[in-house]
Amino acid sequence: MNLKLLWQKMDLWLLVVVTLSVAALLRATVNLLSSAAKKKSLPPGPLTFPFIGNLLWLRKSTSELEPILRSLHARLGPMVTLHIGSRPAVFVSSRALAHQALVHRGAVFADRPPPLPIRRILTSNQHDINSSSYGPTWRLLRRNLTAEILHPSRVRSYSGARAWVLDILVAELKSQPGGVVRVVDHFRHAMFCLLVLMCFGDRLEEKQIKQIEEVERQLFLGAGRFNLLSFWPRLTKLVLRKRWKEFYELYENLKRVLVPLIRARSKAKREQLSKAKEDGNDGDGDWILSYVDTLLDLELPEEKRKLEEDEIMSLCNEFLTAGTDTTSTALQWIMANLVKYPEIQERLYDEIKSVVGHGAEQVKEEDLQRMGYLKAVVLEGLRRHPPAHFVVPHAVTEDAELGGYVIPKDGSINFMVAEMGWDPEVWEDPMAFKPERFLNCEEEAGGFDITGSREIKMMPFGVGRRICPGYGLAMLHLEYFVANLVWLFRWQKVAGEEVDLSEKQELTLVLVMKSPLRAQISPRNSGN
Repeated sequence: MNLKLLWQKMDLWLLVVVTLSVAALLRATVNLLSSAAKKKSLPPGPLTFPFIGNLLWLRKSTSELEPILRSLHARLGPMVTLHIGSRPAVFVSSRALAHQALVHRGAVFADRPPPLPIRRILTSNQHDINSSSYGPTWRLLRRNLTAEILHPSRVRSYSGARAWVLDILVAELKSQPGGVVRVVDHFRHAMFCLLVLMCFGDRLEEKQIKQIEEVERQLFLGAGRFNLLSFWPRLTKLVLRKRWKEFYELYENLKRVLVPLIRARSKAKREQLSKAKEDGNDGDGDWILSYVDTLLDLELPEEKRKLEEDEIMSLCNEFLTAGTDTTSTALQWIMANLVKYPEIQERLYDEIKSVVGHGAEQVKEEDLQRMGYLKAVVLEGLRRHPPAHFVVPHAVTEDAELGGYVIPKDGSINFMVAEMGWDPEVWEDPMAFKPERFLNCEEEAGGFDITGSREIKMMPFGVGRRICPGYGLAMLHLEYFVANLVWLFRWQKVAGEEVDLSEKQELTLVLVMKSPLRAQISPRNSGN
């Protein structure tokens, strides 16, 4: 009897132990699954209605999205998700998370989302640097640009082109009645002239340059209207046939102006090589290497073939558009602040005079290295008014964790450039224009790190493997033209007008002045 009772008690204890063990195991499993689910979920975002909600987001420009995202970040944290089109889009406002993704885990976060149908046509199926998938073709195209065209020694070889364009710009500014100039068109045209020469190697006639510029601009300005065509293309080709027709007409116009230039340069290059063989020399002479020259010789590593004509055209189109509006927009923002704050302009003028001397006709490129305040003015312009408030969307090569959430391979991740440059934790009084902050910043040797490799404090050119390959050229152009514009002219407000620093989105990603800068200019130095 006692033995039977003992066995019953042991069975009861065994049941209790087993039950507790199973319960503990179940709880641990639930916690693990819950934790994994949380870790593998998208960042939070607003509720959306399938199809209708996605289409509404797609119709909004980045400038319309920005205040919405700012509000969402305040409520939900530094990472939020919007379902734009058919794919989730994650937006990041944190400098630390951006650095973790783009620098520490750069290879994983260096891909691009699949292009929209419209973009696929414009890039000849992703055969340009900006939209190429992360891989051998992208590496070849980017290495060609950085090594052959943007290498410092090659950039120096274009110094004559910059002086030529400066003369064009100065002549245009001087010709304006009463010295009142609306600068945006002049700046844009000057930058475009410079890039056309670098791209095709020749000083084209003014009429030809304006023809290329007009076609490029029509297609670029229409990008927002054409994006809608990419949402369910089979349907839009039926419902929006006129818009599709308009897009194809603009694309054909682009081919009509660019392809003959490519063919002419190809012919000139063959003749140059033939002449070199006859003369028995290396064929350099006065020949200035152009971007097209380098593209004619490339062989795609995966397809084992040279670039087709349409692909070269896409790369030329990218070269011209990427460097024109961003640089001219940044230049206008900087000059607007120099008009609004004349004491900053005068301090900059005094620095230039101390370097070049009173009688200098122009500021030379070699003088720029000795102008610390000039660099500070340019950097402050890029921090306070980055031409693009978002970098081009990134994608991951595989599902990746960031900040406790998952970035899915079929989505995109976007980094908010302006928010990072306006972070009050880094920049005191961040919305003020204070170049002095860059004179006092404590950086390692070499000055302020615009690449963000050590720490992201601002990222006007992006960061990491997809950083804008032309950031060095852009900085040179901004310093060179700002210095000469201030040296040659005094820039003042037009009587009865104020400088309006409010923004509007004109292009796909570029934020321009809502009221383009008008300024009263007058020559500073005798003989100018």
